[in-house]
Amino acid sequence: MKHTLFLIAITTLLFSCKSGDDYTSSTSGHDLKFNALASRWDEAIPQGNGMLGTLIWQKGDNLRFSLDRADLWDLSPMHNLKSDKYKYNWVYDNWKNNTYKVVQEAFDNPYDKTAAPSKIPAAALEFNVKNWGDANSVHLSVDNALCEVKWPGGERLLAFVDAKEPVGWFRFENVKDDISPVIVPPVYNSETEKEDVQAQSGADLRRLGYPQGKISKGTNEMTYEQEGWGGFKYLVHVTWEKKGNTIEGCWSISSKFPKWEKSPSAIDVVNNHFPKGFNASFKEHREWWKGFWAKSSINIPDSVLERQWYLEQYKFGSAARSNTPPISLQAVWTADNGKLPPWKGDFHHDLNTQLSYWPAYSGNHLDLEEGFINWLWKHKKTFKKYTNSYFGTSGLNVPGVTTLEGDPMGGWIQYSFGPTVGAWLSHHFYMHWRYTMDRDFLQNRAYPWIKDVATYLDEIAIKRADGKRKLPISSSPEINNNSKDAWFGETTNFDLALIRWTYAKAAELADELGNRDEANHWRQILNEWPDYAVDDKTGLMIAPGYPFLHSHRHFSHMMAIYPLTQINWSQGEEAQQLITKTVNNLTSLGSDWWTGYSFSWLGNIQAQMKDGDAAAKTLRIFAENFCLPNSFHVNGEQHNRGFSKFKYRPFTLEGNFAFASAIQEMLIQSNTGVVEIFPAIPESWKDASFNSLRTEGAFIISAEKQKGKVIIVDIRSEKGGIIRIKNPFENNDFITHTKGIKSDDVIVIEMKEGQNVILKKR
Repeated sequence: MKHTLFLIAITTLLFSCKSGDDYTSSTSGHDLKFNALASRWDEAIPQGNGMLGTLIWQKGDNLRFSLDRADLWDLSPMHNLKSDKYKYNWVYDNWKNNTYKVVQEAFDNPYDKTAAPSKIPAAALEFNVKNWGDANSVHLSVDNALCEVKWPGGERLLAFVDAKEPVGWFRFENVKDDISPVIVPPVYNSETEKEDVQAQSGADLRRLGYPQGKISKGTNEMTYEQEGWGGFKYLVHVTWEKKGNTIEGCWSISSKFPKWEKSPSAIDVVNNHFPKGFNASFKEHREWWKGFWAKSSINIPDSVLERQWYLEQYKFGSAARSNTPPISLQAVWTADNGKLPPWKGDFHHDLNTQLSYWPAYSGNHLDLEEGFINWLWKHKKTFKKYTNSYFGTSGLNVPGVTTLEGDPMGGWIQYSFGPTVGAWLSHHFYMHWRYTMDRDFLQNRAYPWIKDVATYLDEIAIKRADGKRKLPISSSPEINNNSKDAWFGETTNFDLALIRWTYAKAAELADELGNRDEANHWRQILNEWPDYAVDDKTGLMIAPGYPFLHSHRHFSHMMAIYPLTQINWSQGEEAQQLITKTVNNLTSLGSDWWTGYSFSWLGNIQAQMKDGDAAAKTLRIFAENFCLPNSFHVNGEQHNRGFSKFKYRPFTLEGNFAFASAIQEMLIQSNTGVVEIFPAIPESWKDASFNSLRTEGAFIISAEKQKGKVIIVDIRSEKGGIIRIKNPFENNDFITHTKGIKSDDVIVIEMKEGQNVILKKR
């Protein structure tokens, strides 16, 4: 039957590579294709493997590979944060006594005025292609992460960053002259005047004051060694070989720091891989990407949204691995413009890291999401030390802005030292458990992390006059920016949502592990926290007595709706009215002061509201107005169509990945305990399908809709258990070969581990 072909063929379509040495054959329709090389780094062709990355573009007469590595960091400490007097209680006292300026001077100003700590770029490879003229074809195949560039005279470049190994490859074909690569180092030191730091646009790299690195040359090889702060060093090495009219080369970057575990140098890495050759390396690289795309795929009738989803998945596959640092603001694509990256390329945990991993769950890429979880767990001791030092409690919180090693960086104190950062990060531990049903992870990581956060919140809370709990001072990112008014005397809905969620999930997981006393303890504390602050006209407020009355980029007051879904559509009319009122107020105020990620976040919320038409419209605005031609999200509106007054272009990734999550929320939802198939697609989408999206409970589901009707649902259980699916078949009219299925408005199936169940329209 026709519908069965989709489940088999959709991923095959993505991998229609020809045999032999012809690497260019993607027919997916999702690729990046241009008739010229980009002339800016942020519009370049992106490639990466979670640790290494490159951007391919043209600078002057030269083809340029901007090289990056995820752990290239200046880790010089923020000395202003080491003072014993700078405590949460000290901030509270100055806020209460109207002497808040000293807090800004202590915490906020140094982040803006100092260049480091910061992510730093590696170097660039340049090839003089002046004699070839301008390239007339640039093509990135998302199915195999291969970039092909062609010139009018027949010259061709093929390049990729190996998906599995710490190397990048390039091959030039039909070359008549010598175009040996040249390493171009960043300018870290200069006698000219150094600029002030600007967070969003980046400081001049010269502010770091490094001794300029050393370049050494050999026969068909070049090495660049750069020393940074505190004994940090990194090495860039490239080797190449010319055979006839073909030049083939391999490059790598290595890093070392006195307290890090030793790893092979870039020279050793290249020397080990170069003999393998481009062809053999690409074959294995292509197999990794084939496996990646087999994890999930979609087919929807909106070509703009479908293409953007595939480009987001491509970037996720390029930026994340289980054994690399998590996705920072720019991941492995640090700015190549002589400046530090926007906002120092750091780890912002008041939205950015969290949104970057939203698509991993239903998108069935939990193997790549593990890098985030592993990094958080690795630095748990650092976070607990920070919690004890700054908040004066036991338990666990996390700085809202951190370095590669989890140390606080300061910045706007309400968020960089926010009281509920660790709680939002707990959400990812919980989601990993629910989407994997890995009991070892539940027992050894998810519950211990959430329990530590709950313990910390218990100790930091104080009692109101009515006996309910509150935070001494509370905030709502990024309301009122970093002013004194960004603190609230009553607990904001943002903080309250995270606190209530933490205690509810702590109790849930304790019950799951059979710890009844602990579960009851967490429920008792949960009952001591107040309900959400709600305004009759505007819905969820920012804080008690403080309604949401102005356009703002960060929907922090709506955390309980999404991503925490404590208030959700399935709870009935009262919840639906509150959600609708809150969202209508948000949209009626306009998007003047939204950035790109605001639209992605709203798309997720509208999908949760089952409003497919609104979600599709919102996400199309994001894709067409807040992304550069290479699909990079740059926060500001790019075409002056009236969607935002932010017109700048600092590149960050969270908006991209939250977009992918929203598309998945339109196709499948499972957060209420009942799986919904196509819960929020536009009425006009009569034909749509998806393959291998994941739900809570560790079920893998594929489904197809034709002419407005669901015709097949394919369910595979990884861990066994009961799955409940809102019946997607009209009049309960479906057939299955599986016995014991109960069906009505909700189909209930008890499945064994590894079992597959197929439901078909009769």
